[in-house]
Amino acid sequence: MTILGIDPGTLITGYGVIATSAKGSKMTLVEYGTIESKKIATLPARLRVIFTRLTAVIERVRPDEVAIESAFYHKNVQSTLKLGHARGVAMLSGILKDLTAAEYSPREIKRAVVGNGNASKDQVEFMVRTLLRLKPSDKKLPDAYDALAVAITHAARISGAASGSKTKRASKSWKQFAERNPERVKR
Repeated sequence: MTILGIDPGTLITGYGVIATSAKGSKMTLVEYGTIESKKIATLPARLRVIFTRLTAVIERVRPDEVAIESAFYHKNVQSTLKLGHARGVAMLSGILKDLTAAEYSPREIKRAVVGNGNASKDQVEFMVRTLLRLKPSDKKLPDAYDALAVAITHAARISGAASGSKTKRASKSWKQFAERNPERVKR
């Protein structure tokens, strides 16, 4: 199964595509990157760029499913509204290709990838790089790693649902996480 993960933003939208084995136990990187629209002056023009480029990614990699980070509520209402617009066009790009969009909160993503819902961006990036066996030279923007984390979360949820596991216990430390999830840690 091929999964497209999206970390939406009006200035930078991250995307990451992974392929999983039938049981979801093995993940491989297909493609990842960012869509930048910082230099575009108006919000409608930025949204068009996000939609157009995500649609091109979908047409190129033909994912089976799409997963997107759910709304993160800012204290600034304007920022929250703009993020909602970016999420909307990101979802639309998948829906128009007959793909359903699963949504995961930032806390769910961190818990699924790192084992701790309060993990830092550095911890998320470290685990994404470890799980997908990325070389240090494959450095991208944090938004691309966040998008890969969304895709990994979706893969974990699908494989968990397929295997019948209902809940995963939160780990209290890296050591405990590694002991509970040896298949997810490369030594």
